[in-house]
Amino acid sequence: MSHLSVSTQKSERSWHRPGWLLAAAALVALCLISLLVGAKSIPVQDVWSALWGDERSPDHLIVIDYRLPRTLLGLLAGIALGVAGCLMQGLTRNPLADPGLLGINAGAAFAIAMAVAFLGVGEITAYVWFGFAGAAVVSLVVYRLGTAGRQGADPVRLTLAGVAVTAVLTGITKGLMLLNASAFDQMRDWDAGSLTGRGFDVIAGAAPFIVIGVIAAVLAARSLNAVALGDDLARALGVRVGRTRLLAVVALTLLCGTATAAVGPITFVGLAVPHVARWIVGPDQRWIVAYSMLLAPMLLLGADVLGRLVLWPAEVPAGLVAAFLGAPALILLARRARVGAA
Repeated sequence: MSHLSVSTQKSERSWHRPGWLLAAAALVALCLISLLVGAKSIPVQDVWSALWGDERSPDHLIVIDYRLPRTLLGLLAGIALGVAGCLMQGLTRNPLADPGLLGINAGAAFAIAMAVAFLGVGEITAYVWFGFAGAAVVSLVVYRLGTAGRQGADPVRLTLAGVAVTAVLTGITKGLMLLNASAFDQMRDWDAGSLTGRGFDVIAGAAPFIVIGVIAAVLAARSLNAVALGDDLARALGVRVGRTRLLAVVALTLLCGTATAAVGPITFVGLAVPHVARWIVGPDQRWIVAYSMLLAPMLLLGADVLGRLVLWPAEVPAGLVAAFLGAPALILLARRARVGAA
């Protein structure tokens, strides 16, 4: 019987890699669609010419200066949010945990609101630095609150500290936006979770932090498999639980802070995608992270493309469309799990 179980697990793992490659091919196709679709449809040959530097192409400016940065930013932000969702759910052992649960998104939004309201910051490029600084400070505060005392780090205490800090900072941020009309106008697109209006300078500023965050997440993923079994059992297996949690919090700060600062507080991507990945590959955090790195940008780019079409020639921000797409998927998975449990 045990031999049958082991062979079944090996057969399940055998299609994980081909499935991942298939998802990667689908993501490449979606990136191409993102370059083709918009207020003006551009033929494939013109997009290809523009990408290879042919400035004589009539649509060179649209492809290179507008759609290419938008697509790359969707890729980066999607990867960051998807991997952060995996870490958040593994760290807290809570399948409903969202990347913003530790107050990281709220810290980024609070810092940006303060910068806009009191320092006159109005450029998206500056949002990244203020947002990242706010996310880093708040994550350290939440981690300190969640690890205070003799018992050390605890998932429940981390979650409660994050919820409390998020509630306070969100209230202050919304108050600033209501009291300062100019700040609200400048932050409107950012607060809705839009990929528009960002250039290669924003991508260059965000990419290094996201790459480092993904590397830290991959390093923490193997240990999170043991942490999911409980702290005592994880220690018995030789896992340094405190170091694993600290590494995961650092990765969360880099990923969530940078993504939120660059594109705004986009919800449901980090919540729904890890559930989909877990449904496909099982409980192994390494494969969940690997699949989420592809499925999350697919969801975000798909939401962005759909947002260009649903009210054409006007657009709906990707963050709003992602919520409409992610919520039904999450409900469907919850219903499937409930039926399976019954």
